[in-house]
Amino acid sequence: MAGRVVSRLAQLRRTAGYTQETFVTAFIQEAARLGIDASVSVRQVRRWERETPPPLPHPSQQIVLEAIFGVPLAEMGFEVPPHRVTIAAPVGDSGNVKRRTFVADAGLLAGAALVGARSGPRVGTADVARLRAELDGLYRTDHTAGSVPAMVQASAIEDEITGALGTASYTSRVGRELQTMLAELHGHRAWYGYDGGRIDQGRAACMEALAAAQLVDDALLQVSVLETLVLLAIKAERTWEAASAVENAYRLATRAGAGPTVRLVISLREANVATHAGDLSAARRALSRAVSHQGRTDADTEVPHWARFVGPFEVDYATADLYVRAEQPKHAVPFLRAAVRGIGGDLARNSASYRVKLACVLLAAGEVDEACGEMRGVLDACGGISSPRLLDKIREFERAAARTDSADARDCSERIRETVQGGAI
Repeated sequence: MAGRVVSRLAQLRRTAGYTQETFVTAFIQEAARLGIDASVSVRQVRRWERETPPPLPHPSQQIVLEAIFGVPLAEMGFEVPPHRVTIAAPVGDSGNVKRRTFVADAGLLAGAALVGARSGPRVGTADVARLRAELDGLYRTDHTAGSVPAMVQASAIEDEITGALGTASYTSRVGRELQTMLAELHGHRAWYGYDGGRIDQGRAACMEALAAAQLVDDALLQVSVLETLVLLAIKAERTWEAASAVENAYRLATRAGAGPTVRLVISLREANVATHAGDLSAARRALSRAVSHQGRTDADTEVPHWARFVGPFEVDYATADLYVRAEQPKHAVPFLRAAVRGIGGDLARNSASYRVKLACVLLAAGEVDEACGEMRGVLDACGGISSPRLLDKIREFERAAARTDSADARDCSERIRETVQGGAI
């Protein structure tokens, strides 16, 4: 038995990457952009695509349909009465005709809607799935091997995505996915700038990521960029910018209906800003909010990939930072020990960073032997991790140990110099 003939409207819809359900959403959005009071239901779309001839859309629906597909209503398979036929003529020559006009032949417009002007290869959902897997793999590389090798991988993925966006043929849905991934890649580059001490480059990447995330209207993706911008702004001594990023992150999280995990990340960044500014009361309030959010994360059903790193250990680490800022290293030590115990083994880079922080605070608290023991453990475990920020922290410990009147501290400093010169970090 011969298969059912696919209507012209159904062909246009599928080529544009819509299901009947998503087309209804796109129709409503386009009507809002045009300022037209028009709507459509899935049931009506089905009638348009199934019946021969299909029921004629209302005049307001006609305007929206022609705006979405870029072809006259008659080219969509409808029988259009003469007084509603859209003409193809220059707008300036339309005279008394107030209906929409097209500046090119209808057949050319139909071809453009179906094929696009690009001459490159076709990019489909399978390509998007592969690129998504590679993009998600950047988290693993960064956490286990450091930001330097992750940056190399990110550059290769970015080249492929920008090449596809610029030259390939794809549906609107695939195009949006590619743009979303590009925004995420800019966010990764922002983090690599922070980890590598290239603060200006990191901030520039943040601006690119924010613009790209706004273009795809992804509020949670914007939050992920803003939480990195907070860290970069603090390093750049732009506390006002960091505070503004926190406020905007809270606003976007509310708009997106974000759960407690995302809000936990934001409250921790708020604590970072307040601690850096020396506003310890505000830092305590932010940490109290973080504890409250942490207690509700178990019920969080949808957590963005970028927020999955957070946990109780981050709260303990931020609390220790508060005590360090208050020049009370002995009070910071138990929180850092808890953070080191609590961080997952798959977060090798962060685990090493936490241990270096603990060693530095132990040294400041006068626990020299324990501090050096902790640092030796880091040096034994962090081979293969390439992270400039981690290296800077290790060197900071070395400088502090060199000022300590202790043979153990001097031996540990020598061990650090040998390790660094040998390129093990």
